[in-house]
Amino acid sequence: MCRMLDLHQAVLARNDADAERLRAELAARGTVAVNLLSSPGSGKTALLEAELSLATERGIPVAALTADLATENDALRLARSGAPVKQVLTDGLCHLETDMLRGHLAGWLPDDTRLLFVENVGNLVCPASYDLGESLRVALASVTEGEDKPLKYPTAFGLAHLVVVTKTDLAEAVDFDRAGFLANVARVNPGVEVVFTSVRTGQGQGVLLDRALAVLDGAPVHRPVMAAAPSHHGHGHGHGHVHGDGHTHEHGPHEHAPHEHGTVGSLS
Repeated sequence: MCRMLDLHQAVLARNDADAERLRAELAARGTVAVNLLSSPGSGKTALLEAELSLATERGIPVAALTADLATENDALRLARSGAPVKQVLTDGLCHLETDMLRGHLAGWLPDDTRLLFVENVGNLVCPASYDLGESLRVALASVTEGEDKPLKYPTAFGLAHLVVVTKTDLAEAVDFDRAGFLANVARVNPGVEVVFTSVRTGQGQGVLLDRALAVLDGAPVHRPVMAAAPSHHGHGHGHGHVHGDGHTHEHGPHEHAPHEHGTVGSLS
């Protein structure tokens, strides 16, 4: 057991070193990477397609890399946005790693790309431990998954810089406990912003894009308390917390309620 644990820690340490290098390389070319994590069926692809379409309408150079165990279905959907898209098939691997990501970006990522969205494998366990060189990590959950999702997957939600709730148009039908969800997020990630979205109604449209652009412009991101723990390598690169009012606040280890938004916020 100790040998397996040592090997796992060594793999994570190597990946974290690779992630720091990739983050520096992307920064040097003026690109910010956004890592999207969720369970299967959360509506992640639908939300990303809408955000990519909005970005192309605004003339923002964006690209997306989407990872799955099999099929190219997500890439075909995302390509409808007009943004450059690449599908990665992991051949059974339940997560992306930095060296894998770098290999797929080499020779493909357009030089003028300002935002790179990485749609990770649909899984809230394995991907949560791997830094991909992102500057913004987003954990998503749909209202159909229940309000206890953050407690069941504390690493995924505890290391997020932003939490996005999807499919809010179904909230009443599934009796979604909004207050309960927010309380559970606060338990694992005090002070993180929570955004409520619906691709069908347009609620929260553009918030994810705006938050990514804010990071591109140099705004600090929320710093999760969990990222400061010694057992989580490489996830302490964020500083502060960007609120919708444009102000940045530092949070200590004491608990705060998450900051929630349901409409496009303004960061200036």
